[in-house]
Amino acid sequence: MCENRIKSRGEAEKLSPGICKNKALGLFESVRTGIGGGETHMDSLTFKTALVTGGSRGIGKGIAQVLAREGYDIAITYASEKEKAEEVAHYIEKECGQRCFVYQAYLQNADVPEKIVNRAIRDLGRLDVLVNNAGLSSRDEVLTLDKERLDYLINLNFKAPILAIHAAARYMVRDNIKGNIVNITSTRGIRAYPNDFIYGATKAALSRATESIALELSPYGIRVNCIAPGATAVREEKSEFYSYLGGKIPIGRMGTPEDIGYAVAWLVSDKASYITGITLRVDGGLILPGMPEEKDAERIYEGWGRLKKIDFGEEM
Repeated sequence: MCENRIKSRGEAEKLSPGICKNKALGLFESVRTGIGGGETHMDSLTFKTALVTGGSRGIGKGIAQVLAREGYDIAITYASEKEKAEEVAHYIEKECGQRCFVYQAYLQNADVPEKIVNRAIRDLGRLDVLVNNAGLSSRDEVLTLDKERLDYLINLNFKAPILAIHAAARYMVRDNIKGNIVNITSTRGIRAYPNDFIYGATKAALSRATESIALELSPYGIRVNCIAPGATAVREEKSEFYSYLGGKIPIGRMGTPEDIGYAVAWLVSDKASYITGITLRVDGGLILPGMPEEKDAERIYEGWGRLKKIDFGEEM
């Protein structure tokens, strides 16, 4: 058992009393200590913890909420949408009965990822799972390249996860925690698209880095994997575009943030204990097919590799 495993609710509250602001970190921290009457999972010696970056909305929100329902105490970061982050924390407290810590963080700044990881370790009492989800999707043209935007995207989408892994892995090794690290990449890091040479490349680089890091950390029992979402409905309101795009995906719909959350929850569980160094696509078959070569492709295909259903009343 590691030395800083929390043994009681009182011990946890001593670690993180009240609400504070830390200007040096550039983050706002809202400390949560759980709700409800009686004893909680914290009084067993088996409670689990996770830090999810970019957890205020979209995929990060889905991951944080699913992990909370699986019994994890959670810490999340957000860049600018404080109210949405607090809504996620409220859900985790009220609906799941778990603690949730909220940090405002500009992860593109090189000193912030390590500070956030260390703060989460202190507030949660330990760290079992790191999910590097925060990032920015972007479409950019090489002929009109903005050098500052290039640096920003590389810093946020690639350097920040690596720096967070560095901090989390050192802690896990030092405290003998056989933890899990999950990097959220993208199918755009696998399949090439126009105007995607920066974002797609950062996600491809993170996937490749994950393979090497998985090899380095496997002797310590730490598993490191990627999940590559495809087209995911990150906005909660319905839209015609989501319906149109979902209709073209082989499985017949857009992905949801919870789809990614369930994949993360499985990948960090003991049921996936023999898996490390992979990139798991969660995309409904989006990038399986290539360009159709049939002359009458419109008759055969409804979308990307989605064949029209056979009418057995017609001659086959």
